[in-house]
Amino acid sequence: MITYIIRRVIAAVALLFVVSVITFSIFYLVPRLAGASAESLATRYVGRAATADTVKLTAERLGFNDPIYIQYANWAKGIVVGDEFDMGSQMAECPAPCLGYSFLTRQAVFPELLDRAPVTFSLAIGAAVIWVIFGVSVGVLSALRRRSFFDRAAMTVALAGVSMPIFWTGLMALSIFSYKLDITAPGGSYTPFLDNPLSWAYSLLLPWTTLALLFSAQYARLTRAGMLETMGEDYIRTARAKGLQERRVVVKHGLRGALTPILTIFGLDFGLLIGGAILTETIFGWGGVGKWIYDAVVNNDYQVIQSGVLVLAVIFVLVNLAVDVSYAFLNPRIRYS
Repeated sequence: MITYIIRRVIAAVALLFVVSVITFSIFYLVPRLAGASAESLATRYVGRAATADTVKLTAERLGFNDPIYIQYANWAKGIVVGDEFDMGSQMAECPAPCLGYSFLTRQAVFPELLDRAPVTFSLAIGAAVIWVIFGVSVGVLSALRRRSFFDRAAMTVALAGVSMPIFWTGLMALSIFSYKLDITAPGGSYTPFLDNPLSWAYSLLLPWTTLALLFSAQYARLTRAGMLETMGEDYIRTARAKGLQERRVVVKHGLRGALTPILTIFGLDFGLLIGGAILTETIFGWGGVGKWIYDAVVNNDYQVIQSGVLVLAVIFVLVNLAVDVSYAFLNPRIRYS
């Protein structure tokens, strides 16, 4: 198992390097290959009324005239040890890890990211716990009671849940449960966890449930299909023939084998939720990472966009690394593959 984990960690580190190169290339190399000059790149960081001399000076200060590998080295160095940006009248400090400096807000990007990360992670982690518990539980029960009324009703609800987009279910849930019935918190009422844990959970209850409805429906169908396939294997019949309790057969042997594809999908879905929470954050009026990146796209704040792309890519890599390591515990045969 140790060898398997070490290989996966090394592969993840190499992938992080590739991700950093690709992210840098998207914002600096690709425009140059498309014919952009150093001055045209510098226009992203100056106002519309800037003169040609101002644009040229900005390009020199930001290093756009240097070779592309020098620019990448300076950018990567800034992430590790921090950087300084020449603003003309003063030097702007960007402490490590320096993911960039927003010339619109006159602030380093990473502190802004940290301010908004708790909102997005609170939303993603809470919803993930709910949809995994309910989705897997319903899927297992449906597989064990195949073609029963519960199975047909659960799969019908699951199909409806998968078919309903989050922007529709979110708005409908707000309209009914928050503004008509006054059961849940209204939009824009997020409370930090450290301020009041109960208010934090109350403000997140409706978004958690809304997201869990969408994802748990998919997980119920996947778990049901996996359990139906696993429960028909020879080792399941052998376990029953040995006199093991049915609960142990289902949980230890059946569910454990069916969870491998579920874990794979979970890694992808959780990463997508972190990066794609913009719809939920917009509907419920929260200033999370997704909404922050969306505002940066609207305002052409390229430093924020670049940093957001890099951070979300890194989260994808780390989540999938955790999934790969978990395989070794769920299925011992994977350790030697």
